[in-house]
Amino acid sequence: MAEARKTVSADDSNPFNTLRNLWPYMWPSDRPDLKMRVMWAALFLVLSKVVLLLVPYFFKWATDALNGKPSTPDFMPQFLLGAVMLVIAYNVARLVQAGLNQLRDALFASVGQHAVRQLAFRTFVHMHRLSLRFHLERRTGGLSRIIERGTKGIEAIVRFTILNTVPTLLEFALTAAIFWWGYGFSYLFVTAMTVWLYIWFTVRASDWRIGIRRAMNDSDTEANTKAIDSLLNFETVKYFGNEEMEAKRFDASMERYERSATQVWTSLGWLNFGQAAIFGVGTAVMLVLSALSVQNGTHTIGDFVFINTMLMQLSIPLNFIGFVYREIRQGLTDIEQMFQLLDVEAEVVDKPGATPLQVEKGEIEFDNVHFAYDQARPILKGISFKVPAGKTVAVVGPSGAGKSTLSRLLYRFYDVQEGSVRIDGQDVRDVTQESLRAAIGMVPQDTVLFNDTVAYNISYGRPSATRKEVEAAAEVAQIGHFIRSLPEGFDSMVGERGLKLSGGEKQRVAIARTILKAPPILMLDEATSALDTHTEQEIQAALDAISRGRTTLVIAHRLSTVITADEIIVLKAGEIVERGTHSELLEQKGLYEQMWNRQREATQAEERLKAMRESDDLGIVMRLDPAR
Repeated sequence: MAEARKTVSADDSNPFNTLRNLWPYMWPSDRPDLKMRVMWAALFLVLSKVVLLLVPYFFKWATDALNGKPSTPDFMPQFLLGAVMLVIAYNVARLVQAGLNQLRDALFASVGQHAVRQLAFRTFVHMHRLSLRFHLERRTGGLSRIIERGTKGIEAIVRFTILNTVPTLLEFALTAAIFWWGYGFSYLFVTAMTVWLYIWFTVRASDWRIGIRRAMNDSDTEANTKAIDSLLNFETVKYFGNEEMEAKRFDASMERYERSATQVWTSLGWLNFGQAAIFGVGTAVMLVLSALSVQNGTHTIGDFVFINTMLMQLSIPLNFIGFVYREIRQGLTDIEQMFQLLDVEAEVVDKPGATPLQVEKGEIEFDNVHFAYDQARPILKGISFKVPAGKTVAVVGPSGAGKSTLSRLLYRFYDVQEGSVRIDGQDVRDVTQESLRAAIGMVPQDTVLFNDTVAYNISYGRPSATRKEVEAAAEVAQIGHFIRSLPEGFDSMVGERGLKLSGGEKQRVAIARTILKAPPILMLDEATSALDTHTEQEIQAALDAISRGRTTLVIAHRLSTVITADEIIVLKAGEIVERGTHSELLEQKGLYEQMWNRQREATQAEERLKAMRESDDLGIVMRLDPAR
């Protein structure tokens, strides 16, 4: 993609500055074919304006010929001197001018769409470069609407600055020169005053309408955000029977949008009326001057018709000046938030000269790590531990102890404030993020899948994998049999966020794609905490299989899943309070033993309750069927 200016100011309402900022997209350095299209479009633009100015002359000459007072210049070809031929020439000129305009638009279409595509691509890439903090705070529905309106606004700006502003200025200059040369300074003065008043009124009225448009966009964004948020949480809405409440919230936003949209259309009506009044007065003055000249014998009827035709032609680009200004200003309003989004800097970036991570053994080390999402609330307070190569270290502790923060720091979603996180002695801040994340496989607690096929979601671990490799990974993850039982097998759709699959099935898919990725380092972030005991045991078997021989860091809620770990670290309030193997920690009679006893009691209670239910079910069956 052509290098563009890093920042395009959303508050910059000057069309020429906008054109300068967007010029790299309209004149892309890596696309000579598009440059050629721009040059041809510019040529046809000039030709169309030259032909357009010939149109009223043919009308004038035809009118004078019909009136018995020929006024054609001496250089006109003899075959065009008749009234009929002049009428034909008039219509041919109009047809040629229209054809040149359409050819110009067709040539420039790919240029404008290329600019839209490149800016949309730049925004999409930029969003993926932004920090986790930004994405945790974003509003998905509003963000999608900002990008949608922004790309449309960019298209409007690119198209109207090139296809309307430049040709309109050219036509104004040529028209003014013709009036001055052919009819005197008074006609030039009236034309100039009409154009100036028209543009002044358009600018002032359009600026007034910008505030109304912004309020309408805010209401539209809010309504769209509420709608998408409600649909994403469809099950929650149903659980609590709050359909009516959601509908009222959405309708309240749409009511504000309705008021703003009504004001937008009302203000547009006043703007159009004011423009028509200004141009109507200017036209009346010009025609009165011409009519007096005809009566005095200094102008012909053809001159009167010529001036009226020129003014009619002038009204079209003049109206476009208002339309173009409104579109550019409204386009700037629409892309304001999009450019603000592009101005957001990524919190975590590769430092200059960052090198790829070289994983030889896969040893992980947290060295005196201090971290806080908010400086007023520290999360990790001097954490130090190692995960030896090929070993499994588990981190446990109560909620809020900082367990999941460790995985985010290892992935470098955030940078530590003090200390360091190292892999094989290499600080993760000194290596490229791409190579770092390529070396780590993650099985999260909440697996969210793409709304695509099962095969696509598994192959996401390694997009270049063959179908056989995908199926083999599914077998290792103990989900192959289930997938083959689906009507469409590996080509079955999983639904939005994978909602067509159960929690255990989604986890197996996550395990399969991690197996396919085959990373040297494995991160299990409470991968079984949301599953029932039976499913947990099955998933744990699959996790044990893929972690064997890999450096594995386990963030665990259920202690039963980490009893075989080489070392267990107990966190509390961001500090390590205990560490050792499962048996060693039980002997210490500390926090770990308390957590173990509580979970064991909860598991025993769950098993007793399950046994009671099964006993009750059996009793009911025996009463219904004594023969059993």
